[in-house]
Amino acid sequence: MKYLLVIGDGMADNPVPELGDKTPLQAANIPTMDRLAAKGIMGSVNTCPKPLPAGSEIAILSIFGCDPLQWFTGRSPMEAAALGIPMREGDACYRCNLVSMEDGEMPYEEKRILSHSAGSISGEDAIAVVHALNNDPEFAAALKAADMELHPVTTFRPLVVQHKADFRGIRFIPPHDHLGEVCGPLLPSGNERARVFADLQRLANKVLEHHPVTEARRAAGKMPANGVWFWAEGTAVALPSFEGQYGHKGAVVSAVPLCHGIGALRGLEMVEVEGATGELDTNYEGKMEATWAKINEYDFVCLHLEAPDECTHNGDLPGKIQSIERLDERLLRPLLERMDQAGMAYRLLLLSDHKTLTSTRGHDGSPVPFLLYDSRVDSAAGVPFDEASGEKGEYIQDGYTLLGRLFEQAHCTTP
Repeated sequence: MKYLLVIGDGMADNPVPELGDKTPLQAANIPTMDRLAAKGIMGSVNTCPKPLPAGSEIAILSIFGCDPLQWFTGRSPMEAAALGIPMREGDACYRCNLVSMEDGEMPYEEKRILSHSAGSISGEDAIAVVHALNNDPEFAAALKAADMELHPVTTFRPLVVQHKADFRGIRFIPPHDHLGEVCGPLLPSGNERARVFADLQRLANKVLEHHPVTEARRAAGKMPANGVWFWAEGTAVALPSFEGQYGHKGAVVSAVPLCHGIGALRGLEMVEVEGATGELDTNYEGKMEATWAKINEYDFVCLHLEAPDECTHNGDLPGKIQSIERLDERLLRPLLERMDQAGMAYRLLLLSDHKTLTSTRGHDGSPVPFLLYDSRVDSAAGVPFDEASGEKGEYIQDGYTLLGRLFEQAHCTTP
Protein backbone atom coordinates (compact mmCIF):
# COMPACT_ATOMS: atom_id res chain seq x y z
CA MET A 1 0.00 0.00 0.00
CA LYS A 2 1.20 3.49 -0.89
CA TYR A 3 0.23 6.62 1.02
CA LEU A 4 0.08 10.13 -0.48
CA LEU A 5 -0.37 13.37 1.41
CA VAL A 6 -1.11 16.32 -0.91
CA ILE A 7 -1.21 19.84 0.53
CA GLY A 8 -2.47 22.75 -1.58
CA ASP A 9 -1.20 25.55 0.63
CA GLY A 10 -3.88 28.15 1.31
CA MET A 11 -6.20 26.95 -1.47
CA ALA A 12 -9.28 26.87 0.80
CA ASP A 13 -11.14 30.17 1.02
CA ASN A 14 -14.46 31.82 1.74
CA PRO A 15 -16.99 32.73 -0.97
CA VAL A 16 -15.71 35.54 -3.19
CA PRO A 17 -18.18 38.13 -4.59
CA GLU A 18 -16.16 38.48 -7.82
CA LEU A 19 -16.73 34.75 -8.41
CA GLY A 20 -20.49 34.93 -7.89
CA ASP A 21 -20.03 33.96 -4.23
CA LYS A 22 -18.14 30.83 -5.16
CA THR A 23 -14.85 29.95 -3.55
CA PRO A 24 -11.75 29.59 -5.76
CA LEU A 25 -12.01 25.80 -5.31
CA GLN A 26 -15.59 25.93 -6.61
CA ALA A 27 -14.64 28.20 -9.50
CA ALA A 28 -11.62 26.14 -10.55
CA ASN A 29 -11.78 23.35 -13.13
CA ILE A 30 -10.51 20.40 -11.04
CA PRO A 31 -11.84 17.15 -12.56
CA THR A 32 -9.26 14.95 -10.84
CA MET A 33 -9.98 16.29 -7.35
CA ASP A 34 -13.72 16.09 -8.01
CA ARG A 35 -13.41 12.49 -9.23
CA LEU A 36 -11.54 11.53 -6.07
CA ALA A 37 -14.07 13.31 -3.85
CA ALA A 38 -16.96 11.59 -5.61
CA LYS A 39 -15.48 8.21 -4.68
CA GLY A 40 -13.85 9.16 -1.38
CA ILE A 41 -14.71 10.66 1.99
CA MET A 42 -15.00 14.41 2.55
CA GLY A 43 -14.82 16.17 5.90
CA SER A 44 -13.42 19.24 7.59
CA VAL A 45 -10.57 19.57 10.06
CA ASN A 46 -9.23 22.13 12.50
CA THR A 47 -5.51 22.42 11.78
CA CYS A 48 -4.86 25.63 13.73
CA PRO A 49 -5.85 25.16 17.39
CA LYS A 50 -6.38 28.30 19.41
CA PRO A 51 -4.70 30.31 20.82
CA LEU A 52 -1.96 29.60 18.26
CA PRO A 53 -1.94 31.75 15.10
CA ALA A 54 -3.38 30.66 11.77
CA GLY A 55 -0.40 29.80 9.63
CA SER A 56 1.45 27.01 7.88
CA GLU A 57 3.85 26.60 10.79
CA ILE A 58 0.89 25.46 12.94
CA ALA A 59 -1.22 23.79 10.28
CA ILE A 60 1.48 21.67 8.66
CA LEU A 61 2.75 20.56 12.06
CA SER A 62 -0.83 19.36 12.73
CA ILE A 63 -1.08 17.68 9.34
CA PHE A 64 2.21 15.85 9.95
CA GLY A 65 0.73 14.35 13.12
CA CYS A 66 2.18 16.54 15.90
CA ASP A 67 -0.05 18.46 18.29
CA PRO A 68 1.13 22.10 17.90
CA LEU A 69 0.04 22.89 21.44
CA GLN A 70 2.71 20.44 22.58
CA TRP A 71 5.44 20.68 19.93
CA PHE A 72 5.41 24.19 18.46
CA THR A 73 8.38 26.35 19.54
CA GLY A 74 8.39 28.75 16.58
CA ARG A 75 8.36 28.69 12.80
CA SER A 76 11.87 29.73 11.89
CA PRO A 77 13.72 26.93 13.76
CA MET A 78 11.90 24.44 11.54
CA GLU A 79 13.05 26.36 8.47
CA ALA A 80 16.59 26.48 9.86
CA ALA A 81 16.55 22.69 10.14
CA ALA A 82 15.73 22.41 6.43
CA LEU A 83 18.51 24.82 5.48
CA GLY A 84 21.15 23.20 7.69
CA ILE A 85 21.60 26.32 9.81
CA PRO A 86 22.93 25.20 13.20
CA MET A 87 21.33 26.32 16.44
CA ARG A 88 22.77 25.70 19.89
CA GLU A 89 21.31 25.97 23.36
CA GLY A 90 20.29 29.54 24.11
CA ASP A 91 19.88 30.46 20.42
CA ALA A 92 16.74 31.86 18.87
CA CYS A 93 15.86 32.03 15.21
CA TYR A 94 13.74 34.61 13.38
CA ARG A 95 12.41 34.92 9.86
CA CYS A 96 13.76 38.11 8.26
CA ASN A 97 11.51 38.55 5.21
CA LEU A 98 12.74 40.68 2.36
CA VAL A 99 9.83 43.09 1.86
CA SER A 100 8.72 45.98 -0.31
CA MET A 101 8.04 49.13 1.67
CA GLU A 102 6.30 52.18 0.28
CA ASP A 103 8.66 54.58 -1.52
CA GLY A 104 8.99 58.14 -0.30
CA GLU A 105 10.78 60.38 2.15
CA MET A 106 8.15 60.09 4.87
CA PRO A 107 9.17 58.63 8.26
CA TYR A 108 9.63 54.85 8.20
CA GLU A 109 6.67 54.32 10.56
CA GLU A 110 4.36 55.93 7.99
CA LYS A 111 5.38 53.64 5.14
CA ARG A 112 3.03 50.89 4.07
CA ILE A 113 3.98 47.23 3.58
CA LEU A 114 3.40 46.64 -0.12
CA SER A 115 4.71 43.08 -0.44
CA HIS A 116 5.70 40.53 2.19
CA SER A 117 8.04 38.91 -0.36
CA ALA A 118 9.53 41.90 -2.21
CA GLY A 119 7.55 40.87 -5.26
CA SER A 120 8.52 37.20 -4.83
CA ILE A 121 12.22 38.00 -5.05
CA SER A 122 14.40 34.95 -5.64
CA GLY A 123 17.76 33.68 -6.84
CA GLU A 124 20.74 35.97 -7.10
CA ASP A 125 18.60 39.05 -6.38
CA ALA A 126 17.67 37.67 -2.95
CA ILE A 127 21.29 36.74 -2.18
CA ALA A 128 22.48 40.19 -3.29
CA VAL A 129 20.08 42.00 -0.93
CA VAL A 130 21.31 40.04 2.09
CA HIS A 131 24.93 40.58 1.05
CA ALA A 132 24.21 44.32 0.77
CA LEU A 133 23.04 44.33 4.39
CA ASN A 134 25.85 42.13 5.72
CA ASN A 135 28.44 44.27 3.91
CA ASP A 136 27.06 47.60 5.10
CA PRO A 137 29.29 48.73 8.03
CA GLU A 138 26.46 50.26 10.06
CA PHE A 139 24.06 47.35 9.60
CA ALA A 140 26.78 44.74 10.19
CA ALA A 141 27.79 46.52 13.39
CA ALA A 142 24.17 46.59 14.57
CA LEU A 143 23.84 42.84 13.93
CA LYS A 144 27.04 42.15 15.84
CA ALA A 145 25.93 44.30 18.78
CA ALA A 146 22.69 42.26 18.94
CA ASP A 147 24.70 38.98 18.70
CA MET A 148 22.88 38.10 15.47
CA GLU A 149 23.84 36.37 12.23
CA LEU A 150 21.86 36.98 9.01
CA HIS A 151 21.87 33.94 6.69
CA PRO A 152 21.17 34.46 2.96
CA VAL A 153 18.88 32.15 0.98
CA THR A 154 17.66 32.17 -2.61
CA THR A 155 14.12 33.28 -1.67
CA PHE A 156 12.52 36.13 0.25
CA ARG A 157 12.89 34.07 3.45
CA PRO A 158 16.34 34.78 5.04
CA LEU A 159 16.83 33.70 8.64
CA VAL A 160 18.53 35.40 11.57
CA VAL A 161 20.03 33.42 14.43
CA GLN A 162 20.55 35.30 17.70
CA HIS A 163 22.80 33.92 20.43
CA LYS A 164 21.94 34.28 24.12
CA ALA A 165 18.48 35.35 23.02
CA ASP A 166 15.40 36.28 25.02
CA PHE A 167 12.32 37.18 22.99
CA ARG A 168 9.85 36.73 25.85
CA GLY A 169 7.24 39.47 25.82
CA ILE A 170 8.14 40.75 22.36
CA ARG A 171 5.26 41.00 19.89
CA PHE A 172 6.23 40.04 16.33
CA ILE A 173 3.59 40.36 13.60
CA PRO A 174 3.59 38.46 10.26
CA PRO A 175 3.85 40.93 7.37
CA HIS A 176 1.63 38.92 5.02
CA ASP A 177 -1.35 39.53 7.30
CA HIS A 178 -1.04 43.34 7.05
CA LEU A 179 -0.35 44.16 3.42
CA GLY A 180 -1.22 47.73 2.51
CA GLU A 181 -1.05 48.91 6.12
CA VAL A 182 1.36 51.44 7.60
CA CYS A 183 4.11 49.67 9.48
CA GLY A 184 4.41 51.81 12.62
CA PRO A 185 1.80 49.97 14.73
CA LEU A 186 3.12 46.63 13.44
CA LEU A 187 6.77 46.96 14.45
CA PRO A 188 8.20 44.58 17.06
CA SER A 189 7.07 45.85 20.44
CA GLY A 190 6.17 44.80 23.95
CA ASN A 191 9.31 45.61 25.94
CA GLU A 192 12.71 47.27 25.74
CA ARG A 193 14.30 44.26 24.02
CA ALA A 194 11.96 44.73 21.06
CA ARG A 195 13.69 47.97 20.14
CA VAL A 196 16.71 46.24 18.57
CA PHE A 197 14.47 44.52 16.01
CA ALA A 198 12.52 47.67 15.15
CA ASP A 199 15.77 49.62 14.85
CA LEU A 200 17.23 46.98 12.52
CA GLN A 201 14.15 47.21 10.30
CA ARG A 202 14.47 50.99 10.11
CA LEU A 203 18.17 50.73 9.35
CA ALA A 204 17.60 48.10 6.65
CA ASN A 205 15.18 50.43 4.90
CA LYS A 206 17.75 53.22 5.07
CA VAL A 207 20.50 50.97 3.64
CA LEU A 208 18.38 49.41 0.91
CA GLU A 209 16.11 52.28 -0.21
CA HIS A 210 18.55 53.55 -2.86
CA HIS A 211 21.03 50.69 -2.96
CA PRO A 212 22.11 49.65 -6.49
CA VAL A 213 20.44 46.27 -6.00
CA THR A 214 17.15 48.00 -5.21
CA GLU A 215 17.44 50.51 -8.05
CA ALA A 216 18.19 47.70 -10.51
CA ARG A 217 14.94 45.97 -9.54
CA ARG A 218 12.98 49.19 -9.96
CA ALA A 219 14.58 49.77 -13.37
CA ALA A 220 13.54 46.26 -14.40
CA GLY A 221 9.93 46.96 -13.39
CA LYS A 222 10.14 44.75 -10.31
CA MET A 223 9.05 45.55 -6.77
CA PRO A 224 11.95 46.82 -4.65
CA ALA A 225 13.49 44.79 -1.84
CA ASN A 226 13.90 47.89 0.31
CA GLY A 227 13.25 46.47 3.75
CA VAL A 228 13.28 43.47 6.07
CA TRP A 229 10.70 42.22 8.55
CA PHE A 230 11.33 40.12 11.65
CA TRP A 231 8.77 37.52 12.75
CA ALA A 232 8.33 33.74 13.30
CA GLU A 233 10.54 33.70 16.39
CA GLY A 234 11.42 30.39 17.99
CA THR A 235 13.91 28.16 19.75
CA ALA A 236 15.37 24.85 18.60
CA VAL A 237 12.97 21.91 18.50
CA ALA A 238 13.29 18.12 18.18
CA LEU A 239 10.21 16.37 16.80
CA PRO A 240 9.38 12.67 17.37
CA SER A 241 10.10 10.02 14.74
CA PHE A 242 7.56 9.70 11.93
CA GLU A 243 8.50 6.06 11.40
CA GLY A 244 8.13 5.39 15.11
CA GLN A 245 4.62 6.82 15.11
CA TYR A 246 3.25 5.46 11.83
CA GLY A 247 5.60 2.62 10.92
CA HIS A 248 6.59 4.10 7.55
CA LYS A 249 9.54 5.98 6.09
CA GLY A 250 8.94 8.64 3.50
CA ALA A 251 9.81 11.86 1.71
CA VAL A 252 8.59 15.45 1.36
CA VAL A 253 8.50 17.17 -2.05
CA SER A 254 8.22 20.92 -1.54
CA ALA A 255 9.78 24.25 -2.45
CA VAL A 256 9.28 25.68 1.04
CA PRO A 257 11.84 25.34 3.87
CA LEU A 258 9.12 25.17 6.51
CA CYS A 259 7.52 22.06 5.01
CA HIS A 260 10.91 20.46 4.41
CA GLY A 261 12.04 21.35 7.93
CA ILE A 262 9.05 19.75 9.64
CA GLY A 263 9.57 16.64 7.54
CA ALA A 264 13.30 16.53 8.24
CA LEU A 265 12.75 16.93 11.98
CA ARG A 266 10.41 13.94 11.79
CA GLY A 267 13.00 11.86 9.92
CA LEU A 268 11.57 12.19 6.38
CA GLU A 269 13.73 12.83 3.33
CA MET A 270 13.75 16.38 1.96
CA VAL A 271 13.36 16.39 -1.83
CA GLU A 272 14.33 19.60 -3.61
CA VAL A 273 13.35 20.05 -7.26
CA GLU A 274 15.23 22.33 -9.62
CA GLY A 275 12.97 25.17 -10.69
CA ALA A 276 10.54 24.69 -7.81
CA THR A 277 9.92 28.27 -6.70
CA GLY A 278 6.92 28.17 -4.39
CA GLU A 279 5.17 30.49 -6.86
CA LEU A 280 2.72 30.09 -9.74
CA ASP A 281 5.62 29.48 -12.15
CA THR A 282 6.99 26.50 -10.18
CA ASN A 283 8.29 23.39 -11.92
CA TYR A 284 5.12 21.25 -11.78
CA GLU A 285 6.47 18.51 -14.01
CA GLY A 286 9.66 18.26 -11.98
CA LYS A 287 7.69 17.97 -8.75
CA MET A 288 5.45 15.31 -10.25
CA GLU A 289 8.45 13.28 -11.44
CA ALA A 290 10.11 13.61 -8.02
CA THR A 291 6.93 12.42 -6.29
CA TRP A 292 6.65 9.46 -8.67
CA ALA A 293 10.26 8.50 -8.02
CA LYS A 294 9.84 8.68 -4.25
CA ILE A 295 6.53 6.81 -4.15
CA ASN A 296 8.42 3.96 -5.82
CA GLU A 297 11.11 4.19 -3.15
CA TYR A 298 8.97 4.73 -0.04
CA ASP A 299 5.47 3.90 1.17
CA PHE A 300 4.73 7.55 2.06
CA VAL A 301 5.26 10.82 0.17
CA CYS A 302 4.03 14.33 0.93
CA LEU A 303 3.58 16.62 -2.09
CA HIS A 304 3.25 20.28 -1.11
CA LEU A 305 2.29 23.16 -3.44
CA GLU A 306 2.82 26.69 -2.11
CA ALA A 307 1.45 28.64 -5.10
CA PRO A 308 -2.22 29.08 -4.03
CA ASP A 309 -1.11 30.72 -0.79
CA GLU A 310 1.39 33.07 -2.44
CA CYS A 311 -1.07 34.08 -5.15
CA THR A 312 -3.63 35.00 -2.50
CA HIS A 313 -1.12 37.04 -0.50
CA ASN A 314 -0.24 38.85 -3.73
CA GLY A 315 -3.88 39.69 -4.45
CA ASP A 316 -3.85 37.52 -7.57
CA LEU A 317 -7.25 35.80 -7.65
CA PRO A 318 -6.89 34.48 -11.24
CA GLY A 319 -3.48 33.13 -10.24
CA LYS A 320 -4.95 31.35 -7.22
CA ILE A 321 -7.52 29.62 -9.39
CA GLN A 322 -4.88 28.76 -11.97
CA SER A 323 -2.56 27.30 -9.34
CA ILE A 324 -5.36 25.05 -8.04
CA GLU A 325 -6.07 23.92 -11.59
CA ARG A 326 -2.37 23.20 -12.17
CA LEU A 327 -2.27 21.11 -8.99
CA ASP A 328 -5.12 19.10 -10.47
CA GLU A 329 -3.94 18.87 -14.09
CA ARG A 330 -0.14 18.87 -13.89
CA LEU A 331 0.48 17.14 -10.58
CA LEU A 332 -2.39 14.93 -9.45
CA ARG A 333 -3.72 13.68 -12.79
CA PRO A 334 -0.44 12.38 -14.29
CA LEU A 335 0.80 11.05 -10.96
CA LEU A 336 -2.35 9.04 -10.23
CA GLU A 337 -2.53 7.81 -13.83
CA ARG A 338 0.95 6.34 -13.42
CA MET A 339 0.05 4.76 -10.10
CA ASP A 340 -3.12 3.27 -11.54
CA GLN A 341 -1.30 1.95 -14.61
CA ALA A 342 1.33 0.37 -12.33
CA GLY A 343 -1.41 -1.42 -10.40
CA MET A 344 -0.52 0.33 -7.14
CA ALA A 345 -3.02 0.26 -4.31
CA TYR A 346 -2.92 3.62 -2.57
CA ARG A 347 -4.61 5.91 -0.10
CA LEU A 348 -4.55 9.68 -0.54
CA LEU A 349 -5.17 12.56 1.86
CA LEU A 350 -5.75 15.90 0.10
CA LEU A 351 -6.31 19.18 1.91
CA SER A 352 -5.44 22.82 2.31
CA ASP A 353 -3.29 23.50 5.35
CA HIS A 354 -5.31 26.60 6.27
CA LYS A 355 -7.58 29.07 4.53
CA THR A 356 -5.97 32.06 2.85
CA LEU A 357 -8.68 34.61 2.22
CA THR A 358 -9.06 36.56 -0.98
CA SER A 359 -10.92 39.22 1.02
CA THR A 360 -7.98 39.99 3.35
CA ARG A 361 -4.97 38.44 1.56
CA GLY A 362 -4.23 36.87 4.95
CA HIS A 363 -4.59 33.54 6.73
CA ASP A 364 -7.70 32.32 8.51
CA GLY A 365 -7.84 29.62 11.17
CA SER A 366 -11.30 28.19 10.49
CA PRO A 367 -11.63 24.52 9.49
CA VAL A 368 -10.54 23.38 6.03
CA PRO A 369 -11.93 20.61 3.81
CA PHE A 370 -10.09 17.32 3.56
CA LEU A 371 -10.48 14.33 1.25
CA LEU A 372 -9.56 10.73 2.05
CA TYR A 373 -9.46 8.47 -1.00
CA ASP A 374 -8.75 4.75 -1.23
CA SER A 375 -8.07 3.30 -4.69
CA ARG A 376 -9.70 0.02 -3.60
CA VAL A 377 -13.01 1.55 -2.49
CA ASP A 378 -15.79 3.58 -4.12
CA SER A 379 -17.85 5.40 -1.49
CA ALA A 380 -20.31 6.63 -4.14
CA ALA A 381 -20.46 9.94 -2.29
CA GLY A 382 -20.80 11.84 -5.57
CA VAL A 383 -19.69 15.17 -4.13
CA PRO A 384 -17.13 17.69 -5.47
CA PHE A 385 -13.96 18.72 -3.66
CA ASP A 386 -14.78 22.05 -2.02
CA GLU A 387 -15.44 23.71 1.30
CA ALA A 388 -19.19 23.01 1.24
CA SER A 389 -18.65 19.27 0.80
CA GLY A 390 -16.18 19.31 3.66
CA GLU A 391 -18.65 21.04 5.96
CA LYS A 392 -21.24 18.32 5.27
CA GLY A 393 -18.85 15.56 6.30
CA GLU A 394 -17.21 14.56 9.55
CA TYR A 395 -15.56 17.33 11.55
CA ILE A 396 -12.20 16.55 13.18
CA GLN A 397 -11.36 18.93 16.01
CA ASP A 398 -7.81 17.70 16.66
CA GLY A 399 -6.06 18.09 13.34
CA TYR A 400 -2.99 16.15 14.43
CA THR A 401 -5.08 12.96 14.50
CA LEU A 402 -6.05 13.17 10.82
CA LEU A 403 -2.89 11.59 9.40
CA GLY A 404 -3.64 8.43 11.35
CA ARG A 405 -6.76 8.06 9.18
CA LEU A 406 -4.55 7.96 6.08
CA PHE A 407 -2.64 5.02 7.56
CA GLU A 408 -5.90 3.36 8.66
CA GLN A 409 -4.96 3.66 12.30
CA ALA A 410 -8.33 4.02 13.97
CA HIS A 411 -6.66 4.56 17.31
CA CYS A 412 -3.28 5.87 16.22
CA THR A 413 -0.74 6.82 18.82
CA THR A 414 0.24 10.45 19.23
CA PRO A 415 3.78 11.56 20.07
